[in-house]
Amino acid sequence: MVANRKIHFEISERKILLRIFDVLSVLLALYLVGIIFNFHYFNISTTNYYWTIVLGIYLNIIGTVFEMYSLQVASNQFQVVKSIVLTSSSTVLIYLLTPIYTPNLPTNRMQIIFFYVAILVALLLWRLFYVKFLASSRFQKKVILICDKDQAEELILGLENVDPHYKVIGYVNSDSNQISNPEKKKDFVKNIDIDQLERFVVQHSVSEVVIASQKTDGITVNLYNQLIHLLENGFIIREYTQVYENITQRIPVQYVARDFYRYFPFSRSNQNQLYLLIVRLVEVIISLFGLGLGIVLLPIIVLGNLIGNRGPLFYTQERIGKNGIPFKILKLRTMIKNAESNGAVFTTLNDSRITAFGKFLRKARIDEFPQFLNILKGEMAVIGPRPERPVFVNEIAEVMPFYETRHVVKPGLTGWAQVNYSYGETIDDSLIKLQYDLYYIKHRSIFLDINIVLKTFSTVLFYRGQ
Repeated sequence: MVANRKIHFEISERKILLRIFDVLSVLLALYLVGIIFNFHYFNISTTNYYWTIVLGIYLNIIGTVFEMYSLQVASNQFQVVKSIVLTSSSTVLIYLLTPIYTPNLPTNRMQIIFFYVAILVALLLWRLFYVKFLASSRFQKKVILICDKDQAEELILGLENVDPHYKVIGYVNSDSNQISNPEKKKDFVKNIDIDQLERFVVQHSVSEVVIASQKTDGITVNLYNQLIHLLENGFIIREYTQVYENITQRIPVQYVARDFYRYFPFSRSNQNQLYLLIVRLVEVIISLFGLGLGIVLLPIIVLGNLIGNRGPLFYTQERIGKNGIPFKILKLRTMIKNAESNGAVFTTLNDSRITAFGKFLRKARIDEFPQFLNILKGEMAVIGPRPERPVFVNEIAEVMPFYETRHVVKPGLTGWAQVNYSYGETIDDSLIKLQYDLYYIKHRSIFLDINIVLKTFSTVLFYRGQ
């Protein structure tokens, strides 16, 4: 049996591909414009190679802020055009305004127009080619799932909703009870007979087999032997929780049950004193800068509060910090007075308690500026799980045994859950945010921190705060 499979790029490989070809397409366009239109502002040569490096860095950083490397955005024609325009405009502006690392400003304004148009058109042509010919087919991965029939739909949607190119085309039912007594419930995807598994894998160019069953009696001798045969012939066989974590960048706590800690080693960065010292120094600098910016904006905020909120400007609230120790968080008030006279409740998407000015403060994330004081005091970090109220911690912890695990690090002003998921309104939302928080604690590193900071800029720029 030969593993006849199409080439498939993983998520990380696709993002690297986008970054490399963004830079290459721009450099090629600038080179051609230089030849055809007598364009001299940006010349690629061995003597000024650093111009090229700086341009590539600017493109990658600014493109990240404007979500050029989000695969969902990159695969959507309308969204990617919007991101390209914003990225091109910002990159050209910053490049022109940093002549220490870039060429001196040209005296001929047409040179600036050539520079901008070349970058814009190059990115548009390459990314539209990507959407049309690559994103639609080349990156599709065909997968077979081994799981219980009643779990199939939930497991499949959990993967495909995050990566539309990850296609589960069939499943093998591993529930021994349903194997002997099949239900009449319609299958979400094709139900593959165990005896036909190997033939199906070869005929449909399946990329990998994913095992999601937690019942050992469902992995029969026949199924086990076929899996071993597939493995020996070069087919990839993976465990569902590993696949889920890799694709969604969340810890699937709902699928690992009591064996949770087998799948969740804490990041070494949590105990790395050098990393923690660097993070603390950066937090102090960011906090001082944030408080300074808050003071500059304070007159506008005070005026808006007098007109739109009509009440106290600040409010404090008890939250749970590192190791479960409570502290008082400081925020700008965004709700009406006595908003919780009937008890604490989750904030909803269009909460009637939020004032018009308060909605603006939340969307722009300005309401969180006073929390820089909490960061200076060491009660919070810049990056970490969102600090939650004791009443909600107790309520959620009764449903999710692993919820309080997020308290092994300081709560943060921003975090992996905040930049990847909307404001939690229900217990189910809290479960998803918990998965993101635990992913951060497991994979905490300087690179993940930088990624979160860039995504936070995107949240602010696209006015997504809640």
